[in-house]
Amino acid sequence: MSSFAVHNVSLRGVSACVPVRREDNMELDLIPESQREIFIQTTGIRYRRMAAPGTTAADLCRVSAQKLMSDLGWQPDEIGVLVLITQTPDYVVPNSSSIIQHQLGIPKDCLALDINLGCSGYVYGLSVIGSLLQNMPGRKGLLLVGDCSSAIVSKGDKATYPLFSDAGSATAIEHQAGTSWHFDLHTDGSGYEDIIVKGGGMKHPFHMHSLDPVDHGPGEVRSDLQMKLDGLNIFNFALREVASNIESVMASAQVSAGDTDYYVLHQANKLILECVRKKLKAPSEKFPYSLYDYGNTSSASIPVTIASQLHGSLPESRKNLVLSGFGVGLSWGAAVIDFSQAHIADIIEI
Repeated sequence: MSSFAVHNVSLRGVSACVPVRREDNMELDLIPESQREIFIQTTGIRYRRMAAPGTTAADLCRVSAQKLMSDLGWQPDEIGVLVLITQTPDYVVPNSSSIIQHQLGIPKDCLALDINLGCSGYVYGLSVIGSLLQNMPGRKGLLLVGDCSSAIVSKGDKATYPLFSDAGSATAIEHQAGTSWHFDLHTDGSGYEDIIVKGGGMKHPFHMHSLDPVDHGPGEVRSDLQMKLDGLNIFNFALREVASNIESVMASAQVSAGDTDYYVLHQANKLILECVRKKLKAPSEKFPYSLYDYGNTSSASIPVTIASQLHGSLPESRKNLVLSGFGVGLSWGAAVIDFSQAHIADIIEI
């Protein structure tokens, strides 16, 4: 069953980290000058954050975790679970979460694991770490979510390069009796080719031509090691599944639109998000966007939006948030989470 609840956990804080280097879609030669303003209006994306050479998603997540732990006064020996969600790990082997556990000085009795998920990863990650911590009284956990998508998109592909951006995040969770989080999660692997990096894995191993750029049509030049995105299929998928998924989890949680302070969705593009918002008949003030300044930060887009857009407004609200992630897999999920005890850190730039 896709709908379920996780009990006895509390969300204590969110932080996010982005690269200081910024690219402007108004200056991007890949988009004809006459079309740049229209592109920005449609997608909502003007600026994208690009990691410096050698900076990885794990680095951005680690910095986020260090900031959040410092703000909360958490000590490394209190952390019992560390979950990293990323599609751009440091290595094929070993898992990046183990390296971060060591870098943060967390003791060896910590459970650490990586999960390969993209745009739905934050919601899925909350369900995983919450399910673990609900059975671990007295322990705390860190959910680290981030991607450096700039490393896997082609500068010659107009379907991906003007959209994707880099970011990492940390979310602090701990065991607390009497609480409930609600989830509704789904998967449809028949659409796995709609967002894919075809080369470099076991099915299509790296070979002497893997790095060769291939012309797939005007504005679609990429190698087998770079992302292919079928924008039309993803748009149709999002319109078909996202609003009903949100309505389903709200019904399971017995939460009304009036009870909901904010809907924080994966920042795919503005056109998709506005279509979903209108289907839900939700007011625009309850739909925060981080697209203009940060682009599509893949798995990190929900915490980036919370950190950048809700930092100053959550303390005055009830902090009842509906979260929704959707994309690569195809995978999608929604959650109802109480943020009433959450510290939202200022967004970090490195």
